[in-house]
Amino acid sequence: MKNNFLFILIFTIAGQIAFGQSKEEWKSKVDPVVLNKIQAGPTEFMIVMKEQADLSQSNMLDTKEEKGNYVYKTLVETARHSQASVISLLDELKLDYKQYWIANAYLVKGDLNAISQLANLPAVAQIIENASYAAPKPVVESFDEGNNRAVEWGLTQINADKAWALGYKGQGAVVGGEDTGYDWTHPAIKKKYRGWNGTTVDHNYNWHDAITSGNGGICGLNSKVPCDDQQHGTHTMGTMVGDDGAGNQIGVAPMAKWIGARNMDQGAGTLASYVDCFQWFLAPTDLNNANPNPSKSPHVINNSWGCDISEGCNSSNFSTIQTAINNLVAAGIVVVGSAGNSGPNCSTITDPPAMFDKTFSIGSTTSSDAISSFSSRGPVTVYTSNEIKPNVSAPGSSIRSSVPGAKFATMSGTSMAGPHVVGLVALLISANPSLAGHVDVIEKIIEQTAVKLTSTQNCGSVSGSSIPNYTFGNGRIDALAAVKIALTTSVKKNNEVEATVNTYPNPFTKNITFELSNWKTSLRFELCAITGQILISELWSFSQQTHELDLSNLAPGIYFYKLANDTYNYKGKIMKGNF
Repeated sequence: MKNNFLFILIFTIAGQIAFGQSKEEWKSKVDPVVLNKIQAGPTEFMIVMKEQADLSQSNMLDTKEEKGNYVYKTLVETARHSQASVISLLDELKLDYKQYWIANAYLVKGDLNAISQLANLPAVAQIIENASYAAPKPVVESFDEGNNRAVEWGLTQINADKAWALGYKGQGAVVGGEDTGYDWTHPAIKKKYRGWNGTTVDHNYNWHDAITSGNGGICGLNSKVPCDDQQHGTHTMGTMVGDDGAGNQIGVAPMAKWIGARNMDQGAGTLASYVDCFQWFLAPTDLNNANPNPSKSPHVINNSWGCDISEGCNSSNFSTIQTAINNLVAAGIVVVGSAGNSGPNCSTITDPPAMFDKTFSIGSTTSSDAISSFSSRGPVTVYTSNEIKPNVSAPGSSIRSSVPGAKFATMSGTSMAGPHVVGLVALLISANPSLAGHVDVIEKIIEQTAVKLTSTQNCGSVSGSSIPNYTFGNGRIDALAAVKIALTTSVKKNNEVEATVNTYPNPFTKNITFELSNWKTSLRFELCAITGQILISELWSFSQQTHELDLSNLAPGIYFYKLANDTYNYKGKIMKGNF
């Protein structure tokens, strides 16, 4: 009897130890910051699911619309079939939650008991803090009432005005911005707002406010009308598209349309507010956050914000933001991020989103093409990054742009540099609409055509005298050079023959050469005036891959050409200059 009792006692103790250990396993999934906060009572946290969508097939799709629809449907379906156990438990615990399919995550407010039960679910990967984020604070140098009557120096520095002279001002492109909000009635950006048709306004699918708790500043919470509770957002949007028609030419792409989201409450957001806005940009909704439509997504998004450790950003929540960005890029959207204002030392690009591979990260330059002292440098050492950061640089010192109240202000920061690149993306799509959705091609054009700038500063294993480097990246952007390359860039469609056309010089003055590659049969060449009149029609043999034409008899201007055979149809533009 004694032996049996001893066996039962040992078994019971062993079982309790084993059970106690299993009960504690859930803590390994929970950010220690959350465990510390929860001791004081219920707190907000993010649940991240183990299963993440495989979007690799998006590379096989040709258009931005196709990519957007595919990515949206795949993300929503992945969330639907992987989250059943979590939803069931949340409902059982009677907890409010918000689903973010863009990163297969949830925002929840609960207590320690809820966290322990949720973390024990096999489908849950981790529970992390709903960390706070803040915009890199620019230096405000001066305000004015709109007295300037000239193209801003940053635009002429990157040759944006020369790209306009070719007829490309961003028409047909849509830019997005997530920031402190936007004063949509400002004269410099009102006519560019996609929700304004010149008579009436419709904010559905054009505006989103992710600030649903907290103070909300002058905008309040969940504003149904675009509003800027600071001034940072309106300033960045002005640099993207601003032109008041009265001489204040502040925007790189003055004929592009814009849509916007507020992800910061008076300059500070949270992990959830950023993920919320990223999700909205992938599939914008109406003002009731219903009826998402990926066809209304922008071509490019500006992100002039960052998060450091003091604001709650750490390695436990990096991957959630990175997942959202990766999914936006898979949907054919360029994600631009300001490098940060923590220079001049090396390895000062330390915050999301600039440090991620898929973010197109931007440093800041001065009017003399020097690096701004505040501009953050690479290499990225706090998180995995396989690319040079920043990718490129753009004007960011003493940039004049719009601020709320129909005013203008001059500010400095990488927050001012990033919008120049967003505007450039719009110019490229204006010049060659087939580039829309092809993020890698767009970014490569911008990098390859940048003005090569070197530095005496050596960072990591990269010399400042090499190109690219960790100070300027691939250099300072050049809109004219980028647009010219865009005009002659052929994006191969997956269901078409791999045939390419290169024209040079373009613009031309007398002769122009058409260089063909991989054409397998003879083809018809047609040159048309802008009115559609056919000026030249010739049959070209595929065996002759280079054709030089004497077009000295043509008047200066833009002309269209077409090359076609039974399997391929290529259209392009050339321009005759008057030099």
